[in-house]
Amino acid sequence: MTKIETLQITTPTDREIVMTRVFDAPRRLVFEAFTKPELLKRWLLGPDGWSLVVCDIDLRVGGKYRYVWQHERKGSMGMGGVYREIVAPERIVSTELFDDAWYPGEAVGTVTFAERDGKTTMSQSMLYASREARDGVLKSGMESGVAVSYDRLDKVLATMR
Repeated sequence: MTKIETLQITTPTDREIVMTRVFDAPRRLVFEAFTKPELLKRWLLGPDGWSLVVCDIDLRVGGKYRYVWQHERKGSMGMGGVYREIVAPERIVSTELFDDAWYPGEAVGTVTFAERDGKTTMSQSMLYASREARDGVLKSGMESGVAVSYDRLDKVLATMR
């Protein structure tokens, strides 16, 4: 288990990564921040220097999403997927595939939102095609980019209350 201040990362199976973070906001707002392009563009950026220049969302089962990030020196990175399940404001299940795949196969992500006393525990599980794919993601340092993005999300949520 890894913990970067407020982000907890576990590997419950040999193909899975689970990231958990508590936000001081009702789950309705956290769900909105995960599903509205104008909000995602404010926080889903990873490390400093990146911007989310394409954020297309067709939020329905079978609908597609597409993200493209841009960095002045590092170029662009794109990915997308298909929504498999949406239970607003509790759960989103979707596939994930990068344009220039840096891990083999497609992943399936499940994000859940549980509210208690006005705070929301967000849990994001990523299931990879293989243990090697999961281990490659873990070795990439992705947890620091995720942690920075969730810190930004926390600030965005503070403006939505």
